[in-house]
Amino acid sequence: MNPDASPTARALLALELIQNQPGITAQRLADRLEVSDRAARRYVAILREAEIPIESVRGPYGGYRVGRGLRLPPFTFTATEALGLVMAVLDGHHLVSDPGDPVGSAIEKILRALPESVAAQADTVRRTTAPAPDRGSARPDPGTTTALADACASQHRVRLRYHSEAGSSWDLEADPWAVVVRHGRWYLLCWSHHAEARRVYRIDRVSAVEKLSATFDPPRDLDPVVELEQHLSSGWEYPVEVTIDSPADLVARCLPPALGLVEAVGERSSRLTGSTSDPAWYAEQLARTPGPYRVTAGAEVTQAVRRLGERMLAAVDPA
Repeated sequence: MNPDASPTARALLALELIQNQPGITAQRLADRLEVSDRAARRYVAILREAEIPIESVRGPYGGYRVGRGLRLPPFTFTATEALGLVMAVLDGHHLVSDPGDPVGSAIEKILRALPESVAAQADTVRRTTAPAPDRGSARPDPGTTTALADACASQHRVRLRYHSEAGSSWDLEADPWAVVVRHGRWYLLCWSHHAEARRVYRIDRVSAVEKLSATFDPPRDLDPVVELEQHLSSGWEYPVEVTIDSPADLVARCLPPALGLVEAVGERSSRLTGSTSDPAWYAEQLARTPGPYRVTAGAEVTQAVRRLGERMLAAVDPA
């Protein structure tokens, strides 16, 4: 380190080391700062005088760490981290340049707090990039989402006010297992006491959340993403079954999980069972199947596959 650096600069470097290595000892901190143990403790004292909550834990596994306080402690980003943060927000189609949007306001505060050399590239991307909105996405109310995530973490039953796509609404009680984000939509995976079954509800259609005193134990070995995909592939109007001349593991990698459940039938063939409300879409997805396949059940999907095949043949052989 530069021997002419000011005590404030050394204190800020000490803060960065403590943030990046929670539990760092005074001796290790002194070694990294290239100062004595006494000087390292003095820099920690400077941080505490600035009301930055630096905690110290005694013992062989103790050391310094940044605690939680009323004031947000200073934090540091590299230029790559700042750019990655803005790009991640843009992926979610947030209005990062709109100060009236909560996410846009938060990004602006972060970039304003960073050194100009670090924030410049990220700020350029933020101001000049125009994300194309995902028309299928639906961002839920942040307060509703926070309340449901909190209930999932504390394992408390909730009472929801839910609105269907058709406009009807009803109250229900549920054990919230997990909040899952899929293709721009936020879902609550839960046990519905209203339906006495596992259910998935879109969080953007929840208008009220009340955490109840009753608690629950979630299922063991629950995989929220797998559970959601399986749920979204069942219960639709048109059931379908497809036999595929390819191994199940290969089919599962090539087809969207929302098509249904893929099971092995011998070593080199598999079966897909599911349902859909859109046979034409389902037929288009089946075209990605890695090998010959036959629709063995589901008249609606069978017709959609036939129509799609006729269109594709006409495209290469108009006669």
